[in-house]
Amino acid sequence: MNEMKNKLNAALAQAVRGRITRREFTQLALASGVTLAAANTMFASAAKAEPKKGGTFKIGVGHGATTDSMDPGLYPDQFTGTALWGTLANSLTEIDADGNVTGDVAESFEASDGAKKWVFKVRKGITFHNGKAVTAEDVVASIMHHRGDDSKSAAKSLLKSVVSVKADGAETVVFELDGGNADFPYTVSDYHMPIMPKNADGSVDWQSGIRTGAYMLDKFTPGVTATFNKNPNYFKADKGWFDRVEFLSIKDVAARTNALLSGEIQYMDRCDLKTLDQLKQSPDHTVSEITGYGHQIYAMNVTAKPFDDVNVRLAIKHSLDRQDIIDKVFLGHGTAGNDNPIAPTVKFAVDPQPRHTYDPEKAKAFLKKAGLESLSFDLSVADAAFSGAVDSAILWKEQAKACGIDINVIREPDDGYWDNVWLKKPFVASYWSGRPTVDWMMTTAYAADAAWNDTFWNHPKFNELLIAARSETDEAKRAAMYAEMQQILHDDGGLINLVFNTYIEAHANNLGHGKVAANWQLDGMKIAERWWYTA
Repeated sequence: MNEMKNKLNAALAQAVRGRITRREFTQLALASGVTLAAANTMFASAAKAEPKKGGTFKIGVGHGATTDSMDPGLYPDQFTGTALWGTLANSLTEIDADGNVTGDVAESFEASDGAKKWVFKVRKGITFHNGKAVTAEDVVASIMHHRGDDSKSAAKSLLKSVVSVKADGAETVVFELDGGNADFPYTVSDYHMPIMPKNADGSVDWQSGIRTGAYMLDKFTPGVTATFNKNPNYFKADKGWFDRVEFLSIKDVAARTNALLSGEIQYMDRCDLKTLDQLKQSPDHTVSEITGYGHQIYAMNVTAKPFDDVNVRLAIKHSLDRQDIIDKVFLGHGTAGNDNPIAPTVKFAVDPQPRHTYDPEKAKAFLKKAGLESLSFDLSVADAAFSGAVDSAILWKEQAKACGIDINVIREPDDGYWDNVWLKKPFVASYWSGRPTVDWMMTTAYAADAAWNDTFWNHPKFNELLIAARSETDEAKRAAMYAEMQQILHDDGGLINLVFNTYIEAHANNLGHGKVAANWQLDGMKIAERWWYTA
């Protein structure tokens, strides 16, 4: 036994130096009585100590549309977000693996005047891909790109509180807000707000793809692929290990899985839960499951009939058995939602009461309050929204029959779903990666003027509390405001939070990484910057 233990320790030392493959280490570990899961963990922990430079990293993503744009304000999902932001660009700040906000293009930031004024210092020596030094003027122009009257940027509502943003010299950017906001550094980490070069007319050059990131754009074909080459002048010496990174839009999960198993790609997101056990049996691949802030939802337009009646909305919320759907469609992966978008792990999160559980009698009672004996409506779905959206809708249709509700499930095409269905049809499947603060999530999706308010909900009291809580420095008072907001949305909104999901992804065993971030999928959408090959 001691001999096997010594051999195992020696193998671990070899793994640290990259001199033994995962397969060789696993065979030895199994022979010494270690389980396969433990062996994979041991090897990964050892191998990641010695990142290797070079190689081409190919990533298969279950998003991407032919309508995708280089304009960061319009990035809709993980394909554009991970490829055109996390790989290509940097924002002023970023969220680390522990959920904390840290400097990115900014080396520091400091608040004053009750958090109404924020001063960011631009990191010295940072350059764009064309060699031009990044200045405070570039930062100002990049922020202003989202603030124009005609802007359709998803970041526009996040920046509504900004009264002015100005350069104070070459390295200092000063934000003046209309009220205090202790969370403002989180806001400017958003993937819609990369720093871009300023044009002579004061606008920004978003078209060329010149950014500051670990990789430089080679080619972008919307809805198909995005390829990048290493930036030799990247300002983070310990990031950006690959020579080349390629993203492939592979929306069909079976095709994505086959691409991984065949070696066409080395990483895939949104694994098929139905075949997950088979994928876990592959000795050359690792399946990861990360709990973040993400949630998979159905969103009804509350300005469209019959959803403009709160009693109809409440009837619908009691017509689906969320846990049954989680068990049968998601195979137990995830936690049932309660029509509140704030994940339990987020500060100031509450669980509004009463919980919206499956209750046919209660659903019928709410229909009766709305003056209805029965209800029929269309529900537009596609697995582009989230894996299992179609199956969930079909199961929900059967559950709703006992409530006097007939759901006509319309299966929409995956391609173009976010442009042609979401925010267009009155009741749709959708998903949110979530946000690390209550203010950020609510401002992005439920404020009256939010560009991505996919329920078209406008509640005056909610909007007042959102503004008031943002500048409240007393945490007890702030907590009470956020609790009231979550309750209002739960009671009145058009959100059906089906499940707080986990990010289930898979990758080749010769990939190494540090602690994986949970704020977005694909390691905070920065997988290309943060990961490496171990052999």
